[in-house]
Amino acid sequence: MTLTADLLLNLRENYIVVDKYTLICEALKVELAQFGSLFDSTMNKSDGLLGRICQGIAERKGKLLRPMLLMLVAKEWSSVQPAAFRAALTLELLHNASLVHDDIVDDSDMRRGRPSVRSIYGNKAAVLAGDYLLSTALESVALSGNIEIVEIVSRLGKQLSEGELLQLFNTQNTDFSEERYYNIIRLKTASLFSAATRIGAMTAGAPAEDIVRMDRLGDLIGLCFQIRDDIFDYYTDDIGKPVGNDMREGKLTLPVLYVLNNTNDEKVLGIAAKVKEGVATADEIADIVHQTKQQGGIDYAKAQMERMTMEAHSLIADFKNAEVKEALANYIDFISERRS
Repeated sequence: MTLTADLLLNLRENYIVVDKYTLICEALKVELAQFGSLFDSTMNKSDGLLGRICQGIAERKGKLLRPMLLMLVAKEWSSVQPAAFRAALTLELLHNASLVHDDIVDDSDMRRGRPSVRSIYGNKAAVLAGDYLLSTALESVALSGNIEIVEIVSRLGKQLSEGELLQLFNTQNTDFSEERYYNIIRLKTASLFSAATRIGAMTAGAPAEDIVRMDRLGDLIGLCFQIRDDIFDYYTDDIGKPVGNDMREGKLTLPVLYVLNNTNDEKVLGIAAKVKEGVATADEIADIVHQTKQQGGIDYAKAQMERMTMEAHSLIADFKNAEVKEALANYIDFISERRS
């Protein structure tokens, strides 16, 4: 049954909580069907190993958050144009390529609660599979026929790589810089979201000032997405990785950075240094996770998300398409409230 405006009003009046992700999907029902067909046909390869890898990736393609964001923004000014669908496919392929390569860098055996490509087929096959997805993304953006989209995607590829390299070598820095943390997550995570919002507005013919505004919207959403993802690391396993996994990989994220920059506890500071060196024990990591919770690190990170969420809502306050405005408001809230 279609969720009509009357049904939604009735649900609200009866205090029934409707899943926000479902409402977002409902606003994009037609567009998601078109995108799904394009994605599935692109990933449908019959030849041996590549076919099995692509099928596995397609089966766990996740929530399609970046394509959905691009399409929602486009619908404020126009319908979703063929070039926008191509760009949405490009972003999703780039995202999946980065995940395959990230799992190699991080030696991760799980992805979205299932075995990663590298754990099933080995690192050599995973590198080549990631390269294949990257090449397919480039082919897709070329088929958009829009040189501006090609330029955005070219910059995006550089940003994603730069962010991963900065994160990889951040362990060599002895300070606990929030600025560096934001720089890394802006490059490796938020850049995909801001590319989605910029391309969505651009392909729909939005004015230049609105394209800039949508770029900021995507940046804020992407930052919130990564902060929320980092908070997961301090709690029981919801997304396929154990508690403290980031620290096992030498990563110090926003919640613990707040504590480290506001404490004189030599023990905590010492453990953090060992985390960066990759020599912290499981007990030490459990200790610093506990201290992060006790000393307000999680609350601080949530406060930063709330601040960004409020700004994001302000950027869509004057949207004319009521359905799009409501769906984007749900999208913004979903990003910071999601449980997986």
